[in-house]
Amino acid sequence: MRTTIYDVQKMKQSGQPIPVLTCYDYTSAKILDSSGVPVLLVGDSLGMVVHGFESTLPVTLELMVHHCQAVARGAKNALIVIDLPFATYSATDSSLTLRSAARGLAEGGAQAVKIEGGARMAPAVASLVGAGIPVMGHIGLTPQSINQLGGYKVQGKDDPAKRRLLADALELESAGAFAIVLELVPSELAAQISERLKIPTIGIGAGKGCDGQVQVFHDVFGLYEDFVPKHTRRYTECAAAIRAAAKQYVADVAARKFPEK
Repeated sequence: MRTTIYDVQKMKQSGQPIPVLTCYDYTSAKILDSSGVPVLLVGDSLGMVVHGFESTLPVTLELMVHHCQAVARGAKNALIVIDLPFATYSATDSSLTLRSAARGLAEGGAQAVKIEGGARMAPAVASLVGAGIPVMGHIGLTPQSINQLGGYKVQGKDDPAKRRLLADALELESAGAFAIVLELVPSELAAQISERLKIPTIGIGAGKGCDGQVQVFHDVFGLYEDFVPKHTRRYTECAAAIRAAAKQYVADVAARKFPEK
């Protein structure tokens, strides 16, 4: 039975933490789905960890749909959420937003979409929810606005910024978002927001006071070596293991040890 947005909300109500991981392909989706991960995010972080872009900005909707289709073929139990990439949605252009979100569900096979932005995006959230499309919000550090933010910095440090983030969260909840990602938000503030909201908060670099946590697949499994975020934990070192195995394969072929008779 596939996890639903209501299951995720019930997890908050019962005090059960919500594990979320990003996922970008069929094989990984099968592994994570069989491991009991309840929510998979097809994140636009794939631009960096899969395609080698310097940021998420070059990611297109076509690329997101392509990866989401692969994840949907592999994951039969997890709730699949797809990121709407940069410039594919707008607070003022509801038709653009609806077309993009509809492609994520109808073509990509996702059950929900995620969009970045606070109170200014509340009309877009309300429009999508009104059209029957579940929406996960995303505030704090919003990577698609990296040029405006001036880098990957913690958000909500001073009192005005804290008040804005709380207001953003409340507006998104009021607009109908079923959950909100809090990225690079001070842990005390994230805990306060989580307590105020009826819907779940999913933290990334926002401390243990959130209702759930999301991490990037390539970070937690030690595959992405260009940059290791401070907020991640390496649960294993896949890159090192693969590199060692590949070197052994090269050596075995060169020495005619593989294949054997």
